[in-house]
Order: sequence, then C-alpha cells, then structure tokens
Amino acid sequence: GRLQDALDLRQRVVADRERVLGPDHPDTLSACNNLAVSYSDAGRLQDALDLYEQVLADHERVLGPDHPDTLRARNNLANSYSNAGRLQDALDLCEQVLADHERVLGPDHPHTLLARNNLA
Repeated sequence: GRLQDALDLRQRVVADRERVLGPDHPDTLSACNNLAVSYSDAGRLQDALDLYEQVLADHERVLGPDHPDTLRARNNLANSYSNAGRLQDALDLCEQVLADHERVLGPDHPHTLLARNNLA
C-alpha cells in the first residue's frame, strides 16, 4: 500500500550507492534491480523494462554473462517482458535463461529448475 514511499526510498538508495560506491559496484547494480521491482509493483511497466534492460547490460559488462547475478538479471528482464505483454520477447529470453542456467549451474540446480518452470 505504500508503493510511492518504496519508490522514493529505492531511488534514494540508488543515488546514494552511485555516489558512494560508483555506478558499477555490485551493490549499486542490486539497488537498481530493486528499483525496477518497485517500478513493476507500481504498474510503471515501461520504467521497469527500461531499468531491467540497463541492469542486465551493466551486469553483463561488469560481472560477465555467466555470473549468477547476471543470470538473475536476465531472468528478471524475461519476467518483465511477460508482464508487459511482450510474450515473444519473454519466450525468447526465457529459453536463453534456461540454456544459460543449465550450462553454468547444471540441470538440477534450484535456479535451473526455476528457469525451467518459468519457461513452462
């Protein structure tokens, strides 16, 4: 019920972490992801999509394409595509997410099983 308060707080956290830690610090990237979650919760789907896309690009650049946080960012973007009705984009990215999880974490890892469930 306090979505605007959550948005305001998460925006301040992002600004503070960018100032103190820098824009590429993993904690800053995590704060950006959390802000995207709040945008989605508030129904601001385009803002969420834009930020999730940036978060994924930053994770890939800073941590590499196979880092667990990057895999999570890719999964979050796929879910956001689905929420926004971009079903083909969601399906394509979910397939990539599953393949990446199987390759990096193995077929029986809990995150791989979740990725498989998301694709279904």
